[in-house]
Amino acid sequence: MNAPPAALLDARYRLGPVIARGGMSTVYRGTDTRLERPVAIKVMDPRLAGDPAFRTRFEREARSAARIDHPAVVDVHDQGDDTHGAEPVLFLVMELVEGGTLRDVIRLRGQLGVPGAIAVLEPVLAGLAEAHRLGLVHRDVKPENVLISYTGDVKVADFGLVVAAAQAGASHVGTIMGTVAYLSPEQVATGAADPRSDVYAAGVLLYELLTGTPPYVGDTAISVAFRHVNDRVPAPSLIAGDVPPELDALVLRATDRDPARRPADAGALLAELRQVAHHLEVPRVPAPAPPPPPVERQDTIPHPPPIPGPRGTRALPSPAAPPSPSDDDGPAPHVRERRRSRRMFGAGIAVVLVLALLAATAAWWLGTGRWTEVPPLVGVQQTAAQQLLTEADLVVGGVTRVFDDAAPAGQVTRTDPPGGRLLRGSSVSLTVSTGRPTVPAIEAGTAIADAEQRIRDAGLNPVQSTAAREFDDTVPEGAVIRTEPAAGEAVAIGAAVTLVVSRGVEPPPEPQVATVPLLLGRELSEARELLEGAGLGVEVRSALPFGVRENPQVIGQNPQPGTIVDAGTTVVLDTL
Repeated sequence: MNAPPAALLDARYRLGPVIARGGMSTVYRGTDTRLERPVAIKVMDPRLAGDPAFRTRFEREARSAARIDHPAVVDVHDQGDDTHGAEPVLFLVMELVEGGTLRDVIRLRGQLGVPGAIAVLEPVLAGLAEAHRLGLVHRDVKPENVLISYTGDVKVADFGLVVAAAQAGASHVGTIMGTVAYLSPEQVATGAADPRSDVYAAGVLLYELLTGTPPYVGDTAISVAFRHVNDRVPAPSLIAGDVPPELDALVLRATDRDPARRPADAGALLAELRQVAHHLEVPRVPAPAPPPPPVERQDTIPHPPPIPGPRGTRALPSPAAPPSPSDDDGPAPHVRERRRSRRMFGAGIAVVLVLALLAATAAWWLGTGRWTEVPPLVGVQQTAAQQLLTEADLVVGGVTRVFDDAAPAGQVTRTDPPGGRLLRGSSVSLTVSTGRPTVPAIEAGTAIADAEQRIRDAGLNPVQSTAAREFDDTVPEGAVIRTEPAAGEAVAIGAAVTLVVSRGVEPPPEPQVATVPLLLGRELSEARELLEGAGLGVEVRSALPFGVRENPQVIGQNPQPGTIVDAGTTVVLDTL
């Protein structure tokens, strides 16, 4: 990008030295000659400045960004379009932050630790929260767009410039839809962005503050973008062992691939961050600031004051004082030569010792120093295993969680490699037990195929039985009622889980009938036995007016023989 002419922009802003260069603009240190104050002037690339669509969008976004009045957001003072030169100069006048970018701090310090990461992210989220409250979305949250002053003030910069370029169709400026390492999955897939997209980028930023590196790196931007769409951001504690589980969970929540499962905006994420910091009792520390520029050396360096001590105080001779005779004569030539030889010998010995030390160090490193032993980790809890690997100058290459009938949850059951010597910095993969599998909860009414798949996913074996079928008034026929064993019960890996399946609503019982037998001429005891056997009742009427014979004979019956009646019907017998 060519620097604009040295004349004043809009007859007001004088350009100074270049502060930073980017794909879309160059930032100059400048002076507002009307108010006599230092400013930062962002001059857009001439190719963008010549695009009418970009110019219109740029002016609108600049006005929107100027509405944000927050101490954690870089103030936008003015926007201009200088057409006095050979080509138009589109520029933005902003607050000058004496310091550097968060990228400078990360390059210098690496991971910032939990207190330092929170000290940086809290004001970043506060500034984004104010923008979200006003209906503005940043779309390009990254360390390069976070400025930190020499005194530790944190400010977010560059609201709206990315979307201005994108919506103007300015594809020639390169990757204009935000830096791919911080893009949300929806920005990669569709280009759409809302406050939850900024929340995703802030979650990635928190990961980098805690670990010193973004979660995804690759040879091409496409490979990194693909991982944002398809992978889950790993927990920071896999790299930085001092990260507590609460911060792991916050990073994973903010970077969920589903926007609906993230905090709604930066204000919501800020509230969660403060709650976690309060719960963990994280000490409040100032944000790590970039080192101040070196102070120019003075032309005249004063002599140090005399240093008192056991040897007394030595006064430096005044330049104006006449030299003493002893100074004129000086030591004899052979004395000076002997002193010179001693100095040469001492210097030679020092050089030999340094070279010997370097050689010994190199030999140690090339021999055994660059190697380390894989510590025994099987049977150790995961957190302790990660700490042991760190102490051995090794890193966790990945964690695979598997069911285990013997090892309790969280215990390491296998490592890859299992042991031996490795180069320092090598990775070791851990296999961690999740304990015995438990029977998953299957809701009543679930289809058999879905229930079987969920049981298989839990490491168990679904089975069906004709004996495990029951009538149910609420669960439709062919759907699962429950499991045996019940949901939540811990069982062995591959254990059988029976699906109890509904037979639907139980039908009403069919009415029972009976045929009235021929009883005439039979003794009463025999007739009673036949009726009871047929499921019918008995009523006896005697034809004798006074008393009943011991075992009378049936002389009449009602209903008549052969009549079909309901079971339980009473048959009246007349006896004599």
